[in-house]
Amino acid sequence: MDLEIQRKKAEKLYLSNFGCRTNFERAVFFSWYCAIRDCKYCYMSTQPSNKKPHEARRRIESVLAEVYLLGKFGWDFGQLSGGHEAFDEDELENLLKLINIIHKQGIWLNAGPLTEGQITRFKPYLRGIVGALETPRQSLHDEICPSKPISDIENTLDLALKHGLETSVTIILGLGENKGDYDLLKEFIERFKISVIHYYALNPQKGTAYENTKSPPQEYQGWWISKTRLDFPKIIIQCGIWADKVNQVAYLLNSGANTVSKFPALKLFGRPEAIELERQFKLAGRSHRSNLTHPMKIDATADISELNLPESLKTKIIEKINMYLKRMN
Repeated sequence: MDLEIQRKKAEKLYLSNFGCRTNFERAVFFSWYCAIRDCKYCYMSTQPSNKKPHEARRRIESVLAEVYLLGKFGWDFGQLSGGHEAFDEDELENLLKLINIIHKQGIWLNAGPLTEGQITRFKPYLRGIVGALETPRQSLHDEICPSKPISDIENTLDLALKHGLETSVTIILGLGENKGDYDLLKEFIERFKISVIHYYALNPQKGTAYENTKSPPQEYQGWWISKTRLDFPKIIIQCGIWADKVNQVAYLLNSGANTVSKFPALKLFGRPEAIELERQFKLAGRSHRSNLTHPMKIDATADISELNLPESLKTKIIEKINMYLKRMN
């Protein structure tokens, strides 16, 4: 099918199921450490092998401050994401509990393979589990993610379904896959009842095997999005976009995507890239509730003081929120 015909059909299908709405969503990252650490596209693969988990993770108050701010600015909480085993089981459960106190909703967790015991512990704070599949072709996946077998991802998603959680998957386009691999992904979506799919275009990281690889064009990302929309009319499709490609957002939304992620909103709040992102939403004919450009007066002290959190932690969270707001304003 001609791409433009495919996109128009996908957009029509999107509008019939979701209306003229979109939003910006924020993935909250909790670490730069990963016990796997050999995926060839990933920044974490460039980190020293002797680095300890506590040396490469965010402070709890920083994570919680970001969760608070995304709610205030109307950003969707896409997922809590970080390297495998950056926190031990007790620490991660505690982090999820604290996030739940602020966010007050179940969250999506993307933290690598999980055991049934871990899922049982984390379940009260979760909406679903994200499987970082990245590419569906077994041979390519084995080459670029040698220590993250697809079977581990499949087992984790099976456990999520067993425990009544939703399932999601991430795909990075530009790793060496081709359009012929789509049927493998389609089968994966059907098998694991995927309700949310994240389509990212490769963002080449310095020091990785993909350092000199070009990110795929918007037409390629748009093909995968529109193809998925036609086959799965009600699936949530999230397209990852980097700051230097924000001018592609309208094209991707009109290919059938629901929301936009990966934009560094805290860092670029109110700057030309954020202004352009909001313009792209309008250009695509989509309404949204995400504020990426207008400073707000927020009384973090009053809000955080009411929460059931340790007093010492409240003070640290408030300080971090005000630091972020000062930077954003």
